[in-house]
Amino acid sequence: MIKSMTGFSKQEASEKGIKAIVELKTLNARNLDFNFKLPKSLSYKELEIRDLVKKTIIRGTVSLYITLEFDETIKPYLINEAAFEACFKNLSALKKKFKLRDEVRLEHILHFSDTFSQNNKSEDNSAEEFRICLKALKEALKAIDKMRAQEGKQILNDIQPRLKKVSNSLEKIESLGMQRIPLERDKLRQKIAQLFDSDEIDENRIQMEIVMQSNKLDISEECVRLKSHLKFFNETMKAAEPVGQKLTFLLQEMNREINTIGSKADDAEISQLVVGVKEEIERIREQMQNVE
Repeated sequence: MIKSMTGFSKQEASEKGIKAIVELKTLNARNLDFNFKLPKSLSYKELEIRDLVKKTIIRGTVSLYITLEFDETIKPYLINEAAFEACFKNLSALKKKFKLRDEVRLEHILHFSDTFSQNNKSEDNSAEEFRICLKALKEALKAIDKMRAQEGKQILNDIQPRLKKVSNSLEKIESLGMQRIPLERDKLRQKIAQLFDSDEIDENRIQMEIVMQSNKLDISEECVRLKSHLKFFNETMKAAEPVGQKLTFLLQEMNREINTIGSKADDAEISQLVVGVKEEIERIREQMQNVE
């Protein structure tokens, strides 16, 4: 099943005065890359969060932002008033001693970590915070997966008619190629015969040259391989796992075959069909850049 690599989701979960807000955004990329911004209290859980995300998102750039909000009754930090007062007095004494003009401000004191500490109650609730965050994250992953699947359907709706055009053009190319071989053989025989007088013609040599040149002009093998790639492409799109990289590789192989057909076919009608096929393959390739 085709899924897009782009999506966005924002989910919230609230319990016991703790509110978790999760924003999840994905963009296309060759591999799986992460850009996380987590609350300090949950930074130690990053690997666990990554493992959870990997179960849903296989490829792309994942930007995850988690914020925590608390009721006024829950204070994640406590101010050590004694340390605060001592720090203020020391800074004021230094200001007076060195005759500094600047006033002692709040941000100066907050540089000293002893003036505030983490609430023990908040530490005890870290598991609860993580549980609530996981609840919001799981909902965000469900929502973004649904969005990526819906966009994948739109991509599929664009690709399928293009694949049909390629298949129809290939049938015409194959038919024209079969019709062209006897005509080209006769033309080649006439050209070779003109190089010799009638009594000097080596019929076996002419037949050998005709066979060699006909093989160079024969596009049947390339048509068969291109048909096989098209069939495998259609089957692969129905697979449950991510198929973007596999389909991109198949498009490269399809492009190689149609290029060979174009170089072999010394025919205006076939060349025109080849150009059309190459255009459709290129448009499909552009869509594949956003497929997981």
